[in-house]
Amino acid sequence: MAVLLNDHLSSVELRPLRYQFPVARGDEYDDNWLVIGGSVTTAGGSWSFADPSLLVHEARELSRWLRAAAAGAVQPKGPDAEGLLSPDTWFVEPNLAVSLAGRDDDAMAVRVHLSLEARPPWRRDEDGEEVYQYVVELRLDAAALLRAADEWDRALAAFPAR
Repeated sequence: MAVLLNDHLSSVELRPLRYQFPVARGDEYDDNWLVIGGSVTTAGGSWSFADPSLLVHEARELSRWLRAAAAGAVQPKGPDAEGLLSPDTWFVEPNLAVSLAGRDDDAMAVRVHLSLEARPPWRRDEDGEEVYQYVVELRLDAAALLRAADEWDRALAAFPAR
């Protein structure tokens, strides 16, 4: 199971693969780090990654955000005064985030922010690139966001908080 966001130009597939540490040791953070696998396709190329990116409770926030965006409860956000993008969600590890770029009657423009290890391999050596500035923008309708949220919740069922 994975969350798959795609339009006719790009796709982002995310899936929880495993806990970073197979054996729980009683540490609130270490016990709950999830390795997230991603496959991304854009006009500029395709790549994949697998990295400890989200805590269990953070992973659950992703489906809540998808549902809120589908319901119209998330407001579009543009760049700040310096031209930098800021996501609606952010996590301890800034590898993944999401934001809403815009909406109209038919669909929404959803940004998936990919930083650090989740960036395309040809951009991983760019030390000066700010976190959250590499994005894949997808045009999706509310039904697609709700399907993605359902798929993500099913995938996370195998990873309870420990």
